[in-house]
Formats: sequence, structure tokens, C-alpha cells
Amino acid sequence: MKKTVVSLLIVSFILAILVGCTKEEKKVVIASKPMTEQYIIVEMLTHLIEKNTDISVEQKMGIGGGTANIHPGMLNGEIDIYPEYTGTGWLFVLKEDLINDPMTLYEEVQKLYETEYDIIWSNLYGFNNTYGIAVKEKLVSELNLSTYSDLVDVSSELNLGAEYDFYEREDGYPGLESTYGFTFGEQTELDIGLKYEAIGSDKVDAINVFSTDGRLEEYNLVVLEDDKDFFPSYYAATLIRKETINKYPELEDVLAMLDDQINDEEMTKMNYLVEIEKQDPKVVAKEFLELKGLY
Repeated sequence: MKKTVVSLLIVSFILAILVGCTKEEKKVVIASKPMTEQYIIVEMLTHLIEKNTDISVEQKMGIGGGTANIHPGMLNGEIDIYPEYTGTGWLFVLKEDLINDPMTLYEEVQKLYETEYDIIWSNLYGFNNTYGIAVKEKLVSELNLSTYSDLVDVSSELNLGAEYDFYEREDGYPGLESTYGFTFGEQTELDIGLKYEAIGSDKVDAINVFSTDGRLEEYNLVVLEDDKDFFPSYYAATLIRKETINKYPELEDVLAMLDDQINDEEMTKMNYLVEIEKQDPKVVAKEFLELKGLY
């Protein structure tokens, strides 16, 4: 009798192990481009998914080539989720003509991605990492600047600093000049790595930038409003394969937690903490989620 009970216990133990081994692990793969803010966003997504579901996250950070290599990975199922920008999806992936209105662009890129690629765009985080013109805070106050149109009125008294190709490309200074009527008193060609030092030492009054660059915080710069929507919009959102969302429908509510939660200034500040103050993206992401009451 005792041998029979022992045998049954052993069989039950083996069956339990076999069932455990055959149970499929719930996991998603999240990728990022080699960009500071993408590292931060992926850490946010990882925190939220692992806190609110029983799904584990495998991170593939800093994939070389960015969208050019991540998008194929999404299509073949190697990657489930990654942060992307509306302008990149529309102009680089879909290769469509520019739509100036930011929300129309978002709606169209969202629609075509689902139709052509079975990839879902979440709602927007809120920040727009596009091209911009930045000036020092003190100049904003002195000249009462808010928009590019405001800057036009005083541009003849100012010196613009930018890379050589910005002055040559139609989607750079020539286009801005045509759209707004800029007449900068001086146009200084600068290496991309020297622009911030130049404006910091008052060698130039305005520079071209990416609107969530961490160095904006370092040098107390303000990105003026592109009030005629000259530059393409690059609002950020989470992309997820439809197959993945169908498999794990609980992810829909989790991803929605970042809807309209991050503005330009907040993203700039987080980029500054990681790039300039050398803080860990994982820590910066968690602290931001806690600040927003999301973690």
C-alpha cells in the first residue's frame, strides 16, 4: 500500500513537471532605435507590462539602422513592439507625400499600417520630436518670442547657426525662408557637435535642433512654435503587431496608460537626465511613471 502511494506521488510529480514544461511562456519582444529617448520609452513600456500583466519582456535595445531594421523585424515576428514617430512611418516606411497637419498625418499612418502591415499604432504619447529652431530663454523674454512668425520680425538683427546642409536642403532653411520670410542678418555654418556651444557662448542667437534634445535643457533653450507647420510632425506612439495584441489583449489597456502623458518639455528633461547627468534610463523611466501615478 505504501509503495502504491509513493508511486502515485512520483507519477503526479512527473506529470506536474511535464505540464509546467509544456505551458507556453508569455513573452513579448520590445525593440528600440539607438536613441536615448527610445531607451527611456522602452523602459517605461517594460515597467508597465511587467507590473500590470504576467507577460515578461525581452528588450532589444539600440538596434542599428533604426526603423530600417526594426520594421522588417516587426513584419517577420522577431519584434512585437517598438516606439515610432508619425513622420518616419509616413515618409520613410510608407513613402507617402508629406501631410502637414499633424493629426491628419497620424490618422492616415495609423490606418495604412493596419491595412498594409497588420501593425497597430497606439494613441500618441504627446511629444513631437521634430526639427525646430531654438533660442535662449533670455532672448524669448527680451523679444517676446513664441512662434517662428515672431522670430521673422526680428530675424534681420540675429545670427542663425546650422549645419551646411541645412542651408542647402529645400526642407531646411530655403523652405523656411520661403514659407515664413526669414531674413537673418547672419547665417553661420557650424558642425553639428558645435551648435550648442556656439549658442551657449552667444556666438549665434538661434540654432536648428531636434525638439526633444536633452541639450536644450542644458543650455536653457526654447524651441519656438512652428506656427505654419513647415516641418513634418514626428509624434511618438507605440507600435504593436496585431497578432501580438490578439494573443495578449490585456496589452491594449497597458499601452493606453501612456496616452498623452509625455509632453516635449518632459521628454527633453528625461533625455537630459540620461545624456548629460548620466542617469540610468530604467531609473528615469520608473521615476517618471511614479510621478504620473502610473507605477
